[in-house]
Amino acid sequence: MTTKELDEAWKDLSPFQKEAAEWDEGPLLVLAGPGSGKTRVLTCRIARILDSTRDKKFRILGLTFTNKAADEMRTRVATYVPGEEGRLFLGTFHSFCADVLRQHGVHLNINPNFHIYSLENDLRAVLNDAVEEGKKLSDIVSDLDKKTLPVINRLKSLLIMPEQCRDVFKDKEFGERMSVVYPLYEAELSKRNALDFNSLIFQAYLLFTKFPAFSKRYRTVFPFVCIDEFQDTNLAQYKLIRAIAGDQFNNLFIVADDDQIIYQWNGASHKRIVEFINEYSPKVMQLPMNYRCPPEIVFLANNLIRYNFLRSPDKKPLEAYQPSRGKDTVRLLGPFADFETEAAEVARDIKKLHTHNLGAVVILGRSRKLLDGAYLALQKEKLPCVISQRKDEFESTPFVWIHSILRLANDRQNMEYLEAVSGTFYQLTGINLEPEEVDAQARAANNDYLQQWIKIANKMVLDKTTKAIIGQTSKFLSEGRDFKVFIKHALDWFRVLAGDEQVGSDPTSEIFIRYQEERTVWENLMREIIDSLGEDISLEAFLQELQMRSKEPVPKPNTIILMTIHGAKGKEFEHVYIIGLMEDEMPSFQSKKKGDDSPEMEEERRNCFVAITRTIKTLTLSFAERYRGWPKEPSRFLFEMGLL
Repeated sequence: MTTKELDEAWKDLSPFQKEAAEWDEGPLLVLAGPGSGKTRVLTCRIARILDSTRDKKFRILGLTFTNKAADEMRTRVATYVPGEEGRLFLGTFHSFCADVLRQHGVHLNINPNFHIYSLENDLRAVLNDAVEEGKKLSDIVSDLDKKTLPVINRLKSLLIMPEQCRDVFKDKEFGERMSVVYPLYEAELSKRNALDFNSLIFQAYLLFTKFPAFSKRYRTVFPFVCIDEFQDTNLAQYKLIRAIAGDQFNNLFIVADDDQIIYQWNGASHKRIVEFINEYSPKVMQLPMNYRCPPEIVFLANNLIRYNFLRSPDKKPLEAYQPSRGKDTVRLLGPFADFETEAAEVARDIKKLHTHNLGAVVILGRSRKLLDGAYLALQKEKLPCVISQRKDEFESTPFVWIHSILRLANDRQNMEYLEAVSGTFYQLTGINLEPEEVDAQARAANNDYLQQWIKIANKMVLDKTTKAIIGQTSKFLSEGRDFKVFIKHALDWFRVLAGDEQVGSDPTSEIFIRYQEERTVWENLMREIIDSLGEDISLEAFLQELQMRSKEPVPKPNTIILMTIHGAKGKEFEHVYIIGLMEDEMPSFQSKKKGDDSPEMEEERRNCFVAITRTIKTLTLSFAERYRGWPKEPSRFLFEMGLL
């Protein structure tokens, strides 16, 4: 029953790729360099197993680090083996853990409709309340502890329980303070029926270790486990995998590249691959062929990364598959007098060479400050550009309303969601439903907020379309749970309110600013989430998955993208510009303080390695002699690559 699409993809595999994709059982570590076709290997292997076991009920578990990667792989598998994608869970670690906790979190006193806090402001509010409570209980807790969110995140990434944290700090007084604050922070999250991102991993780990029957069940349901970008796992994620696998199960298909570990700040480490090799004794395969970059880029990458020692000792150098593109494939601009001049010259260079294909250009910088400077220079040249960054919430009034009313339907006594629903409804319709009045009447009538809000709204003087959306809110959200049908009606209502398809671009229509772009984002996210979790997805699952995904709009055509190197990982671009290649920036000042041979310096080198290997056609690097008024030396990486 093999499909034509799977046949063609299989034929396109190289002998080494095919060997990996044909792997059946037992532990395998695939060391896959940048541009080596690892996504094709993963998806072909998954599709092959699904295709050859169509009469079986088991599922395959695939874990990765970005929704984009998961969505891309899921789409490919659905193309290769249509109808079998339901036997696959392919998503991020956080999505998988959220799914586990929805089903079984009650054993840890976690309500299935928990909220996921991704916003810094929400987490700070939780910590602030915890500290205020801590100040009542202990004299050693102070307002200084309201800045300890990174510490709590680090403790969770190391799987350190609140009751264990007192003794992990060299500073004993600080350990005492955290032993008060950390448990109160967790208690405050629980009170709000919320989990933060690190809690998702931690709580799933606790479930599998406290109740081994669940890990056994997951091993039975998912006899094949595939993990992409394994080098990015922190200790908690690795221990989660170990908890699922138990002592016997070792059918792990691991894809990794120790030359692309750039999340050390989040606990990623070269030690993870060493631990996996020591604990599982896997067969190791290498995919050194780079199908993306011209040989000039591969040459630079090999020159650079050989200065690192924290990598597999028998790691093969990258090999170039693409033919040479000529002498202008790699260019070095500078040194310029200062960064302002550098940014201006880069902007002029892009305008001169790529005006008709700006959408193929990316500018990468080690820090947001560099990107801001380049953005201003591009604007002066009147070049369309956008800084790519995660966006956690919707901004346009219609989508704040729809998101809020879905949240209220899922959490009927939440005053924050009620206030957001009422405020945006007033902006959309001019009809004022005071949250305090809804609250008072709901208490008196023993109703939830959504029921009472609908009841009061129905007593107002409403036009036909507003009356209809209130009725649909009642039918599909309050009385029923068909949120997908409700969303369809709400989007139709927005279209009526907007008057026509173009009103979102009218700067005088304040409530519809960003409406069109956010409508596209909403529709894309809905499709991706339903593809990921299935047509019968619950409202709580939809909202949890929505909260974990960025609401960043798709860039308009012919627009230059600016992004940090961390944000560019896993992506590729025709024309790559890397700015600010000087000491104290790349490598960073902090890594230089740690020493030339430190793990931090090696990570900075991997940052540069990742940045240059995003290139499909051309690479342009630039540097200046002064940044923010301070004289700087050219980056050592320019010398190591052989460019200086």
